[in-house]
Order: sequence, then structure tokens, then C-alpha cells
Amino acid sequence: MNFENSLSFAQQLDSADPLKSYRDQFHIPQVNGKDSYYFTGNSLGLQPKTARSFIEEELKGWETLGVEGHFASNRRPWAEYHKFSKEAISRIVGAKPLEVVSMNNLTVNLHLLMVSFFKPTSTRYKIICEAGAFPSDQYMFETQLKFHNLNPDKALIELKPRAGEHTLRTEDILSKIEETGDELALVLIGGVQYYTGQFFDLKSITEAGHKAGAKVGFDLAHAFGNVPLALHDWGVDFATWCSYKYLNSGPGNVSGIYIHERFANDDSLDRFAGWWGHNESERFLMEKGFKPMAGADGWQLSNVNVIATAAHLASLEIFDKVGISALREKSLKLTGYMEFLINQLSGDDQVFEIITPSNPEERGCQLSIFCHKNGKALFDALTKEGVIADWREPNVIRVAPVPLYNTFEDVFHFARILRENLQNA
Repeated sequence: MNFENSLSFAQQLDSADPLKSYRDQFHIPQVNGKDSYYFTGNSLGLQPKTARSFIEEELKGWETLGVEGHFASNRRPWAEYHKFSKEAISRIVGAKPLEVVSMNNLTVNLHLLMVSFFKPTSTRYKIICEAGAFPSDQYMFETQLKFHNLNPDKALIELKPRAGEHTLRTEDILSKIEETGDELALVLIGGVQYYTGQFFDLKSITEAGHKAGAKVGFDLAHAFGNVPLALHDWGVDFATWCSYKYLNSGPGNVSGIYIHERFANDDSLDRFAGWWGHNESERFLMEKGFKPMAGADGWQLSNVNVIATAAHLASLEIFDKVGISALREKSLKLTGYMEFLINQLSGDDQVFEIITPSNPEERGCQLSIFCHKNGKALFDALTKEGVIADWREPNVIRVAPVPLYNTFEDVFHFARILRENLQNA
């Protein structure tokens, strides 16, 4: 598409947008008495207007039914609450309902999955991840390796971009997997890198990891609801994510896991068990001897946080109506338009450098703007003018034009405000 730097062009794109009505289904935060330009859906998604009614329905059930709400037949019974999100989640990540379940929070799930899928031996004990992973991953790796009496400095291989580059080359990832070979126990990286916004080639990484004899998993915190995924077809062993970013389920809300169906009935896998993962037909017998449910459900620990998960269901309902394919189509246009405007503004002086890959297939809707000077001052000026973006040390402004609620006009005004404040800097 040939983009133009004009308000009328942005408005034309919005007029032709088949998803334009979905913006009205979200609460847009106000700044200076008007809608903000909200570009931090990669950190916390906006509240669906239906979230309140979903939550109030469960509050009413608690009020009128008490404990009987667990089994009430005229509503969503709480004892089965984890089942109501399975179909929608499976479509978002490209899996079977058997392979997914909402539960816990992301870092908790990372640790639980490591119990099952990181089984180091004296010779096969190394983990490959990306350098500069989000702290959830970094601290998890450090403490898991120490728990196994391994030295993180020796057992953890952190892949860094080549000198002078900001992102990892797929060929370098695959080469390191092959080179590590029989020493490699696990490949676990972020599906989309939180700092640069790079969307890794998960299919090729999975194939290479399996060829080396390792397990392969992904932290999909920045990929879930952002980019198209096909976890089952790619043969990924396991994955986890959070739902409060692109999925708009509310601050700190429920995570989820994916476990490939080849492990669905593998009771030999070590796991930390909980009563909600036990065979549901025998759950209330309260007897010794853990018998896991089939699939991802067998990794559950506790019963569902119903009030919080109600908001999760509200967002999933919207995602199911739109579909990830339609979201991806708009995302490519929105992000492409923002890239065009930023590059035009940066000009020959290269005041800004977009460190997110220029290839649309290697990114989601986030662009990470590397500021060569006055970055924090510029970010603060943007904030004062109603732009809600995201600052990451030492010099990056992260912006994410989210297809569910951001518009092309939002993107145009972001670039306009950026230009005006750059001129005054």
C-alpha cells in the first residue's frame, strides 16, 4: 500500500476499516479532557465495556446462590469455569481445546512447566534463550538452574544479536541449537521479544530444537492475541502467556498454558499437582493418589478465580467474533503506516531508528523506536499531550497500534505530536 502523510488519508483508511466499530467496545482513557492516543496495549490492554456486566453476573451469582453457584445449571457454573475459555483460546494459539487451559499467572506457569519439561542430566542440561529476555524469564531461569545445582553462567546460553544489529537472525538461532547438540535440554524463548518487538520463527526453532533432542517451549506474553500462531501444527511442546496485554483481560489477570496433545495422557511426566488437575469425576472423593485429567487440564492447581476470569471471558468473546486473521490484517496496515510516518520524520538525519524488524512477518503491532538523543524528554513531552506510550531504558519508546481499538488517525496524530515536539526539542 502507498501511504500518505495526511489527516485526510488516515481518515480514509479508518472509513474503509471493517473493524472500526470495535473501538466503541472499549473504554479509552481520557487525558486533558479528551480521548488519549493509547499505544500501550502491549503492556496493558484497554477495558472492554462488557467486562463490567460479565463480572457483575458472577457477583450476582455469589449474592443469590452462594456456594450453589459452583453447580447452578442456569448459568456458567463455577466448577466448570476453566472450560468456558478453551475454544476461544485454542483458536488464538492454533491448538486443540484439550491442549489449553487458563490458570495462574505467567511466572507461576513457567516454573510449573519447567518441572515437567526441563529434565537436566549430567550431559544434557543446557537451556537456550534470547539475551535480554523479560525479567520473568530471566529470574525463572536463574532460580530453576540453581535449584538443579547448575551454574546459570554455564548452563544458560543467551543469544545476542550480531555486532551493530538489534535483533536476532533466525539462522544464528538455528546454528546455536545445532552447535549445542547433545548438551541441549531445552529451548525456551519469548514468541515476540518484549524490547525489540521481534516475532521469532517459532516453527523453525521448534524443528531445530527437536532435531537436537531437546524440548521446545515459548513465553507468548507479547505474542498471544497479537500474531498468528499454530502451536499444535508446529509441534511446540509447551507454552504459556498472560492475558492482560493484547487480550485486554485486566491488570494482572489470568495466564494460560498450552501442552501438546502427545503429552495429554502421559502420567510419567513430573509435575507439581493440585486438586483441580485431578480427575474431575473423583475430585470430591478427597482420596490420596493424584490422577491427572487429560491434556493441559491436568496441570491445574487450584479452582478458578471466577471474578477475575469473568473479565477474561468478556475479552475472549470479542476476539472470537473478530478472529485473529482479521486482526492481523489490520495490524499489518496500522503498523506499516506508523513505520512509514516515523521513517519519514526521521529523515536522512536518522533521529530515530526503528529497531523492530522491517519485515512485517517478523513483528507484531509493536514498534520500538530507538532515540539517538533526548529520548526521555521527548517521551515526557508526548505524555503531556495525551500520548500513552511506553519507555524502556536506556533509550527506547515502545508504541503498539492495536487493531481492536487504535485507528489510523491515532497513528497520524502520534506522528504529528512527535514531529512538533522534536522541532521544539
